[in-house]
Amino acid sequence: MRVVQNSQMHFGEVDISKIVFDLKSRDDIPKILKGLQFLYTNIPLRTSIFQLLESRIAPQVSKVIGRPGMALWPILVCGVIRLDLNCDYDRLHELVNHHDTLREILGHGTFDALRYHFQTLKDNVSLLTPELLEEINLLVVESGHVLVKKKYGEALRGRCDSFVLETNVHFPSDINLLSDALRKVITLTAQWCDDLGLTDWRQHDYNVRNVKRLMRSAQNKKRSKATSAERVEQNEALILTVHQQYLKVAQAYLDKARQTLTLIETQGLADLIAWVRKSEIEGFMAHADRQIDQIHRRVILGEVIAPDEKVFSIFEPHTEWISKGKAGVPVELGVKVCILEDQYQFILHHQVMQKLTDDQVAVAMVTQAQQRFPDLKACSFDKGFHSPANQSALKAQLELVALPRKGRLSQQAQEEESAEAFVKARRAHSAVESAINGLEVHGLDVCPDHGIDGFKRYVALAVLARNIHRIGDILWQQDKAREKRKANYADRDTTYKLAA
Repeated sequence: MRVVQNSQMHFGEVDISKIVFDLKSRDDIPKILKGLQFLYTNIPLRTSIFQLLESRIAPQVSKVIGRPGMALWPILVCGVIRLDLNCDYDRLHELVNHHDTLREILGHGTFDALRYHFQTLKDNVSLLTPELLEEINLLVVESGHVLVKKKYGEALRGRCDSFVLETNVHFPSDINLLSDALRKVITLTAQWCDDLGLTDWRQHDYNVRNVKRLMRSAQNKKRSKATSAERVEQNEALILTVHQQYLKVAQAYLDKARQTLTLIETQGLADLIAWVRKSEIEGFMAHADRQIDQIHRRVILGEVIAPDEKVFSIFEPHTEWISKGKAGVPVELGVKVCILEDQYQFILHHQVMQKLTDDQVAVAMVTQAQQRFPDLKACSFDKGFHSPANQSALKAQLELVALPRKGRLSQQAQEEESAEAFVKARRAHSAVESAINGLEVHGLDVCPDHGIDGFKRYVALAVLARNIHRIGDILWQQDKAREKRKANYADRDTTYKLAA
C-alpha cells in the first residue's frame, strides 16, 4: 500500500505551509526546502505532481490495501535533497532522521518516532525514472515562469551548452581492467562454491593477491627511465616477459573458473538466483577475455587498438574517454550532458549525450525543448554545435540563432554575426556556464549511481533539484526584500507608530 502523503495530521506535526525559515541562514538546505514548500502549497501544481507520482511509481501496487510503503511525497523530497546537497545516502539518512525542518517538510511532527532505514531510502529513490522527473520538471518550470511574472506569449531566449559528468571510475588501462575482471570472476566463483560446499577456490584470497602482484609488476616495468639503447632493449624484453606471465596466469584462472561453472551446471541450477550468478560471472569472463586479447595484440604483436574497441570501465561500461581541450584537464572519463537554460535561469531541457557530439544534438535539443515550451524563439550555442545542416535547420525553427561558424567567415556570415541581436545573444551566452557550475556544485560533478539508467536518473534529478532550488532562491529574495521594507517602515521618523 502506498499513499502520496498522509492527509491526517498528527499531534505535534506542523502544516507544511506554516513552516518558517531563518532568512539569515546562508546554507543550501533552507532554500531547497523553500522551493519544496512552494511545490506543496501551490495546490494546482501539487495536484499535478501527485497524480504523476501515483501513476508512475509502482502503479501495480495497491494504494488501499497491503503493508504500508514509503509515501510518494517523501520519495521525491529525498531524491531532490540528495542531489541538491550533493550528498551520499549516508548523509541523507542522517538528515531525514534528525534534521527538524526537513522532517517537517516530509510530514513528520515533533513526536513522530518514525525513522527511515538506509536501504529504504536507496530502494525508493531509485523508483524515480528519468521520464517521470522530466514531466515533473516541466510543471516546475511553468510554475517558475509564473512566479517571475513571465508574460503570456513572451519569447524565451535559450542558451545551450554541454559539459562532462564524470563516472565514478579509476583511470583505465588494459592491464588494470583485466585485474578488475579477474578479481570479480575469482571472488564471485569462490563465494558460489562456498555456498555449495565446494573446495575448488579455497585459496581465492591468494589468487586475487597474485593477480594484483603481476599487474603491479607489469605497470612498474613500463616506468624505466633508461636512455641507452642496450638498457632500453633489455627493458623492452623484460616488459614482454612480465606481460606474457601475467596473461598466462590470467588465462589459467579463467580456464579454472569455466571448469567450476561447468561442474556446478552439471549438478543443476536450482533456481533463478543461480542463473543470475552464472550470468554475472560469465559477463566478467567476457571482459577478461577481451582484455587478454587486447593486451596480447598491443604488447606481444605491437598493434594499435582502435578506440571503438576499448572499454574504459568494466563496472560502468557507458564511460567514455572525452578530451575537450580544456587547460589543465587533458581528459575526462564520463558522459557528456547537454542543457538548455532560459533567461530566467530555469533549465528547460537536458540530454545525456551517450556516444554523441555537440553538433549531433543541437537540433534535437531545440526541437524537444520547443515541444515543451513553444515560446522558445531564440537560442545561442558555442562553435562546437556548428554544422551547415544545423544552421539551416535551426533557422527554420527559431527567430534568432546565435550559432557562430568555424573557420574563415564569408561576407554574409560576417554580416550575420556582427548584427546587434546576434552580438547581444553571444554576450548573454556565457551565463550558461553559471548554470553548469551550479549543477556541478549541486551533484553533477561525479555520478555515484551505477549503470546508464542510474546515470540518466541522476542527471534528471539534478536538473529538477536545480530548478526547485531556483524557485526557492526567488522566494527567499522576495521574503528578504519584504522583511527589509518592514524594517525600514518601522524605523521611519514619524509622529505616530503602529500599535504593537
